[in-house]
Amino acid sequence: MKNVKKVGIMGGTFNPIHNGHLTLAQCAQKQIGLDKVLFMPSGISYMKKNVLDPQKRADMVHLAIKDNPDFELSLIEVQKSGNTYTCETLEILTSNNPDTQYYFIMGADSLFQIEQWRYPERIFSLCTLVCAVRDDYDFDAIQEKGRSLSQLGADIMYLNMPKIEISSSDIRKKVMNKLPIVEYVPLKVAEYIKEECLYHEEN
Repeated sequence: MKNVKKVGIMGGTFNPIHNGHLTLAQCAQKQIGLDKVLFMPSGISYMKKNVLDPQKRADMVHLAIKDNPDFELSLIEVQKSGNTYTCETLEILTSNNPDTQYYFIMGADSLFQIEQWRYPERIFSLCTLVCAVRDDYDFDAIQEKGRSLSQLGADIMYLNMPKIEISSSDIRKKVMNKLPIVEYVPLKVAEYIKEECLYHEEN
């Protein structure tokens, strides 16, 4: 197919979005040559509990990416009622955009968990998996996992990713303990968290 668009998907709870997410998206865009990256906050997750309201998480993603023309906020999962599943989201996207090849960007931890997701083989048929490989992971083990998934139909690309000592849970704990977070999240996100009094209690 000619003129196929290459679009990355950054999915997750983004509770909250942080600089590590943005760096991962930038690495994927440059190394794969993506036309754009969709940031897709989850709606009601069936795998994670006690997650912040979807709209507030989406607001933070919007603030974090709005100045980058290559990044776009997708509300497809936030606006869906009930649980959200990656396989169903990909089915909707590919049906609505048949001229687009999707690249689902994930960390190595997700690669080892993806067989527990809903209909993983359907996911494999609808997108290319992009696995971020960090220094603290055993690349041989990742490749071995990738080979086993390829037997189920997965097409996997490996992304060179700098090690980033940051996580959403760490940021929530810092807020709860009244510690600064401007080093870890975009300034507008830090201001939003303060204005909305988010994460004063662990969730």
